[in-house]
Amino acid sequence: MKLKEWLAPIVYLASNWISLIGVVLVTTSGILWLFLLPSTLRGHSPDPYIGILQFMVLPAVFFLGLGLIPAGVWLFKKRNKGKLPDVFPPLDFSNPRFRRLLAFLGATTLANFIIGGQLTYKAVSYMESVNFCGQTCHVVMKPEFTAYQNSPHSRVECVSCHIGPGANWFVKSKISGSWQVISVTLKLYPRPIPTPIENLRPARETCEVCHWPQKFGGDRIRVFNNFSDDEKSKWTKSVLLMHIGGGNGYEGIHGAHMGPGVKVRYAHSDKQRQKIPWVEYTGKDGQTFTFKADGYKADGPGNLDVRTMDCMDCHNRPSHTYELAERGVNRALAAGDLDRDLPYVRKVALEILKAKYATTEDSERDIPAKFKAYYEKNYPQVWASRKAAVESSARNVLAVFSRSVFPEMNVQWGAYPVNLGHTDFDGCFRCHDERPSTKGNRTIPQDCDTCHKTLAQDEESPKVLADLGLDKPRAVGH
Repeated sequence: MKLKEWLAPIVYLASNWISLIGVVLVTTSGILWLFLLPSTLRGHSPDPYIGILQFMVLPAVFFLGLGLIPAGVWLFKKRNKGKLPDVFPPLDFSNPRFRRLLAFLGATTLANFIIGGQLTYKAVSYMESVNFCGQTCHVVMKPEFTAYQNSPHSRVECVSCHIGPGANWFVKSKISGSWQVISVTLKLYPRPIPTPIENLRPARETCEVCHWPQKFGGDRIRVFNNFSDDEKSKWTKSVLLMHIGGGNGYEGIHGAHMGPGVKVRYAHSDKQRQKIPWVEYTGKDGQTFTFKADGYKADGPGNLDVRTMDCMDCHNRPSHTYELAERGVNRALAAGDLDRDLPYVRKVALEILKAKYATTEDSERDIPAKFKAYYEKNYPQVWASRKAAVESSARNVLAVFSRSVFPEMNVQWGAYPVNLGHTDFDGCFRCHDERPSTKGNRTIPQDCDTCHKTLAQDEESPKVLADLGLDKPRAVGH
């Protein structure tokens, strides 16, 4: 058998430089994919760049090569008026050379189909991974990814909340993601990223896969830690009994807002939904009441955006919460990350944290240095005898900063309001301000006992915690 008969398929594919480039791209990307296959079998690589190469770059190269092969053949035939190379066998199925060519093309097509299918599937799978969402776009997603890693949902994949099940929302997310890729590439993204995100699937469809507001929740104890700015910081606690509520006849917070038959609509005058001048409440008895804030004159919502209340109106930062400096320092002191025996430790930490830092690099250099310099200069005996404690506390002051402030994205203290509660931001008080109803002599109450009962207020040793066996030193609280 003549060698050129065996080479006929190769000559057919490589009869022009365009098809030849296509063959090289397909072969190269296929071989590289096989080399990276072991990491796929073990699970996603922790390095996001390996994932980008394996599931985004290689598929693009592979399918580009597949497209160039027939394009080159078509151009060759057009340029040569349909005449193929002499070594190409006649298009006759009885010709064994032609049958071998078909077998070759069939085998390579099957191989390309298998490899291409795997690349496509893995590319989609990788784009839904936490690595891709959080680590690929380093500067853009660093604030959200950092908060996510420190949240109660840190083991829930991003797509479980941001996309959820269903083909409709899957397609919407990919269309939205395409623009996000362009924005990141061309640096068109806003700084900071604006919230709330408006193109998410309905919150109740997502949240209630795991959480169910009608489920009986009852009352729950919450302990809030606070520390004074004195030379010897004093640790006090406030204890609240939260009326979480739920179903089974126990209304509480959830029942009042999300119970069966209850519907709350509101109009907001700002994009962050922090200013709410108009509220409409329909109770489980079917009666509807309208409440207007002081100074709001219109009879209805007018041209304001109207929204039906759901989980995200109170739990607006369930996985991406950024603490205020005071809250972060209190948490670190309660956890023992900052040494409470250091003089003025809370005051010094807050002064350093609230200073302006142009870049993350500046904060990583200056915050620990300033903290250590304070004790070295003002308390040389403490610096000499407790240097290790000062240095450890300095690192943890930086950790408080690094969890909530990101200079490159213009995320500063308080950039994102948290609506759960009312101590750091308006939160509940956006509506609960004793505003009257337009009929029926009702108000949206601001009475403390509506949602919680105060069991202790800034006490060093609350008796209620001792009675409950919760008075032992531990990192409890908000």
